[in-house]
Amino acid sequence: MTDRPDLAAMLQPLVRSLIAAELPILEAHDISMWGYIVLGALDGSPTRSQAALAESINADKTRIIGVLDRLQERGLITRTPAPEDRRVRILAITAAGRRLRTAIQSEIQAGERSLLAILPETDRAAFLRAARTLHDHLRS
Repeated sequence: MTDRPDLAAMLQPLVRSLIAAELPILEAHDISMWGYIVLGALDGSPTRSQAALAESINADKTRIIGVLDRLQERGLITRTPAPEDRRVRILAITAAGRRLRTAIQSEIQAGERSLLAILPETDRAAFLRAARTLHDHLRS
């Protein structure tokens, strides 16, 4: 037996607080959490099919259609038929979508910096490095 709680028990309150801090920022930009997730996924991989996007963000492909509709209506993404199969839609983030995602991320990370400031600089750097390593491992 160890003298620490399980990782999920330690990280869950942190993640819940981080999400709660993000919601007012997203609301101020009139975008849902799913919309922000989609913009982030498309900014990292500019063109994807709707099915590939849904899989990459672990969303039901029918559930994100409304999200995609709203993003497209606002000019934040484009959906064009794939040349090889007109039934497949290829998604891409627009310049406006990229600007919005960048602005939101900047505001979110400013709040995170305030939270991370309670850690000494070396601990903060180590925490962020470890979080990035675990993130990248889980995404591969």
